Amino acid sequence: MEKRTALFPGSFDPITKGHESVVLRALPLFDKIVIAIGYNTTKHSVFPIEKRIEWIRRTFENTDKIEIVTFDCLTVDFCRQIGAKYILRGLRNSLDFQYERNIARVNQELNAEIETVFLLTKPDEAAISSSLVREILSFGGDVSKFIPDGISIGVEDIMKR
Repeated sequence: MEKRTALFPGSFDPITKGHESVVLRALPLFDKIVIAIGYNTTKHSVFPIEKRIEWIRRTFENTDKIEIVTFDCLTVDFCRQIGAKYILRGLRNSLDFQYERNIARVNQELNAEIETVFLLTKPDEAAISSSLVREILSFGGDVSKFIPDGISIGVEDIMKR
């Protein structure tokens, strides 16, 4: 039987409780979830890639069905490289849906064998985003309510430019 592998792509700059929740709720659906930190040409990362990998690894350290990688190509091409037939995406609101639906349609045109699976975030996590966490942090605020337990993120973790 073929393994059901899902790719969960993102910048994870940083990982949030919303990301964590989507992955944990998706685990029963797949044999393996590959969390892939992509190099987004439209975004400038705030946290070094090594820190983001460390935070994700620590978040899911007790889960053997998860692999953490980086990639720098089209998402559908990376899916083909790793044998993933599914792209996992979390939706917080209708704006996310509009944006993600368009990407899913283009991905279908590029590779009809790959399906995008959307999971709604839990209502109490719908307002959480990596950019919100970065904003709070930039003003010295406490982000612990918005990031996975067991990790800590401070101003000292921000990449020096």
